[in-house]
Formats: sequence, structure tokens, C-alpha cells
Amino acid sequence: AELARRHGVLMHSDAAQSVGKIPTRLDELPVDLLTVAGHKVYAPKGVGALYVRQGLQLEPVIYGGGQEAGRRAGTENIAYTVALGVACMVAQEQLEESQERLRRLRDRLQRRLETSLPGFVHLNGHASERLPNTLNISIDRVIGEEVLAATPGVASSTGSACHEGNTDPSPVLLAMGLSRETALGALRLTLGRWSSEEEVEQAATLLVRTIATLHNKR
Repeated sequence: AELARRHGVLMHSDAAQSVGKIPTRLDELPVDLLTVAGHKVYAPKGVGALYVRQGLQLEPVIYGGGQEAGRRAGTENIAYTVALGVACMVAQEQLEESQERLRRLRDRLQRRLETSLPGFVHLNGHASERLPNTLNISIDRVIGEEVLAATPGVASSTGSACHEGNTDPSPVLLAMGLSRETALGALRLTLGRWSSEEEVEQAATLLVRTIATLHNKR
């Protein structure tokens, strides 16, 4: 952010994956713009929030009325806006408890896969400095898309939802130094507010069964 500002470049942060999962304090982030996706904090789909640093002038995307301080014309969806505010308050109130529960479930899923597939499972990213609800792993000798296609009982992806359907390896994993083969074997498994231990065990059982079958075919 400091480098960007020295060169007169605005700094925007997409906080869709952090708000509601880890502390996200604007007074500690040197950003000019920050976006929040409502459905990621269990608000209705189609509502979000944009933080704009005080004094920063933006060119409107939609012209017309003066709604939203002249930044986006059109009648506001008050019900969805209120819902987003309430969802954020609930997320903040439950943050510590939610972090601990999700971290426990995530680690249980990771241990289960590593134990059932010894030597084949590799964690992508930092062992502790990661989102409490997200497990990104690579499995040797399989392609992530093939695993998920053969496991209809598990709703997951090999990358972000923004790139769903893209069969190329994640550019983020490649930038982290993973080989193309390892990146293609990645699975992105996430847990939510209502995920349970039983669902974690069921998901692990289904994934292990599919991966073992694919290994036997190779």
C-alpha cells in the first residue's frame, strides 16, 4: 500500500474472504478502498459494501440520482442493506467462537485426509496463518476437477468461486511456487457456520474413496 501511494496509485482490497472470518479493521489497513460481499457473511446475495477513504472522489458507475452520496444512482435496497448490517454485527459478536469452531473442524478434516492418504496430501499455504474455515490441499497423482466430478456428495471447488469452471491451475498457487501438476491436484475445501463434525467425516470418507479409486486406475 505504501509503495502504491508513493506512485499515486490507489489501493483496493477485496475483503470478501476476511470479513466475518478474521478481524478486519480499517484503522489498521492502509487501503483506499475495500469491498465486502454480503453473502459471505450470510446476508442476502446481491448486497455488498464499499469503503471509500475520506476525501477520495470516485467516478460514478451509474449516473442519475444522487443516491449513495452520488456514487451509484438508483433506489437503494433498504431491506438488503439492513440485512447486511445485521449480518456483520452477528459475525462480529460470534467471531472468536466461530473461529475456534471452524478451525477445529478444518484441522479435523485435514488430519482425516492425511491419515487416510499418507504421503499424498500436501497443505498449500501457511500452516497457521490462514483462514479458519478454509483448507487448500494438493493430492498427488490426481486432478482436483476429476476428484470433485466423481464425488457428487461434496460441494467444493479447486479454486475461488470467481473462477468456477476454469480447468486451468490456480494462478495463485503457481505464483506460490507450486508446479503445474501439483496445482492441478488442488482442492479448496471450505466450512461454514452450520458445518458439523458429521459432515466433515462424511466428506472425508467420500473424498478418500474417490481418490483411492482414481489412484487404482492410474
